[in-house]
Amino acid sequence: MQLNFSQQMRMSQQMKLAPRMIQSMEILQLPYQALQERIEQELTENVVLIADGQKQEVSETEVSMEMERAREEATEKPLEQRELVVEDGQSNEADFERLVEMSSEWPDDNFAGEGRPTANRMDDDLDRHNDLMANVETTPQTLHDYLLEQFGFFDLPPRLRAFGEYLIHNLDNNGRLQSSLAEIVQVYGGDVSHEEALDVLTWIQKLDPPGVGARDLRECLLLQLGTENGYADVMEVLIRDHLDDIGNNRLPMIARKTGYDIELIKEAIAEMRHLDPFPGRRFESGKIETVTPDVRVEKETDGRWVVKVIDEYVPSLRISKKYREMLRNGVDPKTRDYIRKKIDAAKWLIESIEQRYSTLRKVAQAIVDHQVDFLESGPEYIKPLKMQQIADLVGVHVTTVSRAVDDKWIQTPRGLFALKRFFGGGTTTATGEDVAWDIIRIKLQELIDNENKDSPYSDDDLVAEMARLGYTLARRTVTKYRKKLNIPSSRQRRQY
Repeated sequence: MQLNFSQQMRMSQQMKLAPRMIQSMEILQLPYQALQERIEQELTENVVLIADGQKQEVSETEVSMEMERAREEATEKPLEQRELVVEDGQSNEADFERLVEMSSEWPDDNFAGEGRPTANRMDDDLDRHNDLMANVETTPQTLHDYLLEQFGFFDLPPRLRAFGEYLIHNLDNNGRLQSSLAEIVQVYGGDVSHEEALDVLTWIQKLDPPGVGARDLRECLLLQLGTENGYADVMEVLIRDHLDDIGNNRLPMIARKTGYDIELIKEAIAEMRHLDPFPGRRFESGKIETVTPDVRVEKETDGRWVVKVIDEYVPSLRISKKYREMLRNGVDPKTRDYIRKKIDAAKWLIESIEQRYSTLRKVAQAIVDHQVDFLESGPEYIKPLKMQQIADLVGVHVTTVSRAVDDKWIQTPRGLFALKRFFGGGTTTATGEDVAWDIIRIKLQELIDNENKDSPYSDDDLVAEMARLGYTLARRTVTKYRKKLNIPSSRQRRQY
């Protein structure tokens, strides 16, 4: 085998994203609240960055102290971390600013004797502690805690009580057993027989809320039947033997098998709707996420819809005048490099935020201009819109549009909407008009709401009715959107 060494020239194109561009894209993608958090973080980490009215200028002596601390800490860090510490100095700067603030916030006359707090100071601290505790969110009671609290009142032998507590912990969030009773007894491994386990389960099924401890849906519903209900006997038969028939709306079949009148069956089913198939879910507590709009649209006096970016609570950023003066007056090379890096980072952040405002406003305005009918007349007048159309209008890449609208919300006179709500495909009517899928869904819902429930539309009938309205659709399309709207089939919608 012969080895040859030679030089060759080759032309190729590569796209490399500069750190500045990466930061700009990240800032653009941030929703309003996340942008606020990002700015607060940058204010903490970059000493040259100032939010008007929030941060005081620092003296040259304090800057020198900060640089010395940064260099000392950098020498104590592992080699691979030193450059990061010198460049960012995150913890150093935060500690430095806290020390500066503490010197003004805690004067010497707040202390007495050998550094001990005065009585007034202790009272103030206690008040602040009580205020803090008053604002701490209380932990809601869980289903298992609620059941264990009730189960403790039963007079059971210790070994059965221990198994009962184990059984309660094996209930899922719906309040049902996660495994069969036999499997649970086997895994438990104690001296509990199957008959004793059944007895303990019976005690648990007496607890509140009614229906907990069930092994399936039928048992859950049966546990909730009370003798005071006049339809209890009928409901018991329906739940025990005909749940599937009820789900498929086969009322005549139920009538033939049970001998009950259809009207009686319908009345019993109406009573069954008051039962809870998931009794444990009432204990689930999920945090309600608040939505803050990023832009709002208002109608001007001349009839134009104008988009405005919401920035009332985003601080106005600037670069410290003191640091600029230090660079002009001359400092040692290490300090100069440190300040320049921080100033560059601050400039990039400020420019990225301004670019975010500009891009978001242009994209949102282009969306609004396309969807004026939606704002004027309502959701049923929304038009088909693709992100590529907006990208072409604004003069940016389609991925920029995607980042600009991602997790962003717009406040309109008709309510709060996600910007992505205004995008979507559509179909063409018999007259050649483009219609958004949202309108198709609205028309489909209207047809079903107004149909004769004694003889509801089949999917083929819906295709014909939509065509009569001017919307030519395939049957599979109608079926797909009917299911997306959670509309049952014609057999299930039929009323007897």
